[in-house]
Amino acid sequence: MSDHPANHLDLAAVEPWMARHIEGFQGPLSARQFVGGQSNPTFQLITPQASYVLRRKPPGVLLKSAHAVEREFWVQKALAGSDVPVARMHVLCEQTDIIGSAFYVMQHIDGRNFNTPHLPDLDLVSRGQIVAEMNRVLAAIHDIDLAATGLSDYGPEGNYYCRQVDRWTKQYHASETDNIPSMDTLIGWLDANIPPDDGQRSLVHGDYRIDNMLFANDSPACLAVLDWELSTLGHPYADLAAVIMQWAMPKGDEGRGLAGVDRPAQGLWDDSQFIDTYCARRRLPGIEKFGFYLAFCNFRMAAILQGVKRRALDGNVSHPDRALKIGAYVQNFAIGGLAAAKTV
Repeated sequence: MSDHPANHLDLAAVEPWMARHIEGFQGPLSARQFVGGQSNPTFQLITPQASYVLRRKPPGVLLKSAHAVEREFWVQKALAGSDVPVARMHVLCEQTDIIGSAFYVMQHIDGRNFNTPHLPDLDLVSRGQIVAEMNRVLAAIHDIDLAATGLSDYGPEGNYYCRQVDRWTKQYHASETDNIPSMDTLIGWLDANIPPDDGQRSLVHGDYRIDNMLFANDSPACLAVLDWELSTLGHPYADLAAVIMQWAMPKGDEGRGLAGVDRPAQGLWDDSQFIDTYCARRRLPGIEKFGFYLAFCNFRMAAILQGVKRRALDGNVSHPDRALKIGAYVQNFAIGGLAAAKTV
């Protein structure tokens, strides 16, 4: 771990706190930080008897409503035992005087995590099975019984896209570092083209991607969906479009997409197969004007990356160099959103 505050975890404070709050916990405790996301620093906590995961808010001044580890904890706790696989939640700490910010501790799951949807280490049959499982779990998230899980009040009523476009526009402007005309144009187009409310209101993950999932080591079964920071109640097509958006990105470590890949030859699904199978699972007749949902997802990703860039410039991210690098993609997503808008 580097010396950046977001990478520091005070084990001398964490260990006695866990001993008081987690049944059966026994030290000594060591930790390693997971490499990856730029949002909430995440650590594996290791003892001779067990392994845990701690996820915390970053230190410092944060944008309003960002880094909501409390919501992550409660939604995963509510989903325990449902058709949506999640890690077991241990305990939430909303005090900031233990390690400097709120955090929660959950079960550590031994499973496979795939960094790219190309799945290069799998054979053709296994690739198709993993994508099929990803499709199944997405439909399960959107079919969750909100009343039965106690999630009926997890998000506000009203048109999800009106709410989200307003939220992310405000967060984008709050973290704006440069004027990006394509982003301004995309925001204006979204405002003018929000579809009428069709009555669909479900749990939405908010960042549904293959790298936010853990799969069994010996089967395609998903063991847990991770990173619920952006989850809320809203419109399910935003999650579906997020999958398709990622697949349109360049192949490789940075884009982590499938652009240019001969998917059928590689055992991977094309966009229409994924969308059609999802619709069949949820008994939907199809999706009109899918380009709007793609445009929205590109806009939201651009706004998220702008926030990452702002925090990097402010010195408030785990890996500043990487954060600045991915923050440079704001305009690319804005342009991608405008391209999707032209299909509507």
